[in-house]
Amino acid sequence: MIKKRVDVVTLGCSKNLVDSELLIKQFQSNGYMVEHDSANPQGEVVVINTCGFIGDAKEESIASILAFADSRRRGEINKLFVMGCLSERYKEDLSKEIPEVDKFYGKFDWKELIAEMGIDYRADLKNERSLTTPGHYAYLKISEGCNRSCSYCAIPLITGKHKSRSIESLLNEAELLAKKGVKELQLIAQDLSYYGLDLYKEKKLAELVTRLSEIEGIEWIRLHYAYPTGFPMDVLEVMANNPKVCKYLDIALQHISDPMLKLMRRNVTKKETIELIEYMRKVVPGIHLRTTMITGHPNETEADFAELLDFVEEMKFERLGVFPYSHEEDTHAFKNYKDNVPERIKQERADEIMALQSNISLAHNKSKIGTRLKVIIDRTEDDYWIGRTEFDSPEVDPEVLISSKIDLEVGAFYNVQITGAEEYDLFAELK
Repeated sequence: MIKKRVDVVTLGCSKNLVDSELLIKQFQSNGYMVEHDSANPQGEVVVINTCGFIGDAKEESIASILAFADSRRRGEINKLFVMGCLSERYKEDLSKEIPEVDKFYGKFDWKELIAEMGIDYRADLKNERSLTTPGHYAYLKISEGCNRSCSYCAIPLITGKHKSRSIESLLNEAELLAKKGVKELQLIAQDLSYYGLDLYKEKKLAELVTRLSEIEGIEWIRLHYAYPTGFPMDVLEVMANNPKVCKYLDIALQHISDPMLKLMRRNVTKKETIELIEYMRKVVPGIHLRTTMITGHPNETEADFAELLDFVEEMKFERLGVFPYSHEEDTHAFKNYKDNVPERIKQERADEIMALQSNISLAHNKSKIGTRLKVIIDRTEDDYWIGRTEFDSPEVDPEVLISSKIDLEVGAFYNVQITGAEEYDLFAELK
């Protein structure tokens, strides 16, 4: 056990990661050594930042808590704190069931954790983070919460209503990140589409993106987690004309059959969805769309699934993931629908979509062979330099494996020629 060391473990999405980075900065500014996601936690204090979105994520969070609770019981750590989404949602129950945890905090009251350890919260560092990502890219959380009421989603129960951060605070944070060497910003939120409406009475995503692109040192800006209903179309014009804005959009569609969209409370139709996709591809030629689908939502029929499968085949999304439906407590679906699609069927349907998507992804990647693309280098691995194009987000999208006889610089941009392709990776040479 190492005194004055804190181990921070982050589970779930990049929005949680931002919260962990803010917390780590506060610890470090008070003289603590902090390790993030260490393979060998040795600190006297462990903080677990949990996810509570769907069943698998909750199980992972609980397993992690129980493992560290055993360490706490054996005296291998002095303090164990839990924060984040799972803790926000089930704080009272968890406190009773796992007494080895010194205290559970929610998603928004983690500053109290600082006080619990006798540390002064540094308000002057409120926009400063200790990055856990490679130093050349960072996530920028532009809002918290969600005003949507999708049947299956527990996020609004955890995060509350949408709250945009001010443009000024985001510019300030981005400038601090740029001064540290960050070149690529991943804009994240539960719902980017809504940004600004609560603060400014109009949507401000296009203005925010434009002003972020003016910051010296920022070269790529990528947009994550948009919503199809009420999407701010002016963002597409910015994406088409501003070279710093990646031609990439993460927009969750979830399904396509009108009966399922209605049951899911998505407030959009199949026709409107297809028109939106076609418009995006027209206004931003070459745009790469990432989306997610849900299989096995209550009352999903074979016909609904067949329609979804046909849609995936027709639209040929550049990036796509699938979640088998999770029956989450207190959601509209939990209260009003029976979880009547067997787990086996949910998973089989998800697997069938991903098998189809694997072929689509391979075709997309093969179409890039012979082209020249700009990449940013993330790391080295085996005999390759590993990079990404503007069409690839860290962790979830294809990588470019680059052969080079000269050493490249991590965090630098290079032009490469694509020489080969697999389902989820590209191969390239420096040109």
